Amino acid sequence: MKSPYVGELQPNQVVTGVFLVQSKDIRQKRTGEPYLSLVLGDRSGDIDAKMWDNVAEVLESFERDDFLRVRGLMQVYQNRPQFTIHKIIGRVEEKDVDFADYFPCAERKPEEMFDELRAVIAGVGNPHLRALLDAFLDDEKIAVAYRTAPAAKSVHHAFLGGLIEHVLSLCTLAKMTAPHYKDIDLDLLLAGVILHDIGKTQELTYDRSFGYSNEGQLLGHIVIALRMLDEKIAGVPGFPEKTRTLLAHMIVSHHGELEFGSPRVPLFPEALLLHHLDNMDSKMECMRAAIARDRLSTTSWTGYVPPLERPVLKKARYLEEEAPPAPAKPAPLAPPRTNNTPPSREDRPQPVSGSLFGDKLQEALRKS
Repeated sequence: MKSPYVGELQPNQVVTGVFLVQSKDIRQKRTGEPYLSLVLGDRSGDIDAKMWDNVAEVLESFERDDFLRVRGLMQVYQNRPQFTIHKIIGRVEEKDVDFADYFPCAERKPEEMFDELRAVIAGVGNPHLRALLDAFLDDEKIAVAYRTAPAAKSVHHAFLGGLIEHVLSLCTLAKMTAPHYKDIDLDLLLAGVILHDIGKTQELTYDRSFGYSNEGQLLGHIVIALRMLDEKIAGVPGFPEKTRTLLAHMIVSHHGELEFGSPRVPLFPEALLLHHLDNMDSKMECMRAAIARDRLSTTSWTGYVPPLERPVLKKARYLEEEAPPAPAKPAPLAPPRTNNTPPSREDRPQPVSGSLFGDKLQEALRKS
């Protein structure tokens, strides 16, 4: 079993381990000398890594997507974890690693999530929409990719099984919100949910580190999804053309705004609801992931999170810092006095000194 995982690293810990090189950049110091800026990862997460010295001799010894054995020091720099590499020991062959140790994945089993999605589709009442959705998931190539692909390269649900986890979350939200609004077609909304990101099964690559296919770079998942939609509709006899147009619009408008990559803004209720549910679910996952990645920081705030355009409050740590001190235990009560209990010396009246009467009374008490 692999050890240590990125998620187990602690500040000031010297580590020797094998990690997947998710990115590799060669940069220059102010002196003009090169240094390496890497992202190293495994199934528990990833971490920024820097190698400052003796770089020239190892520059060509490995590439992105290689498994690399390194030795270095775990640190927290500017409130963010950073791994300083002291030595690159060398590449590790694929046959010597367990791939399951190196790729982040959903907590639920993909087959379990796929069965749940098939059950959602079986509950769709519109026969044309149900037949279309079945046509997608009956295609074994699409089915394998659907239960494996991440939902994004890095922004949200960026792990194996992330796409189907995201879609199932949206199905739950759709079923919760659709009855709240008058005249929402739940079947149409669910079809839009299941198909809005179908193009990501071909846009993204995820055999090693996450990236984009050539087609993904050239066309993007929205254009790819429209092509896939037309291919599958052609195999569903009598599919209504207007329903096809509504589905296509939901796909092209689900980003919500032109500047966010949507060719059209949502123009009917189901399309608008899809956009807002999609945006909410992705943003909530961004917040969860930002807090999880920032586990080593001792402050109540993460660093700046670019997809959210803000830092994120780590609420649990904030509440721990603000918690009031525990109340002091009350002093034990004195046992109740009875008529037969003589008063203790402390219970007797204490005379005020400084008067003749008081001095005589004090002397009499001492003799008693």
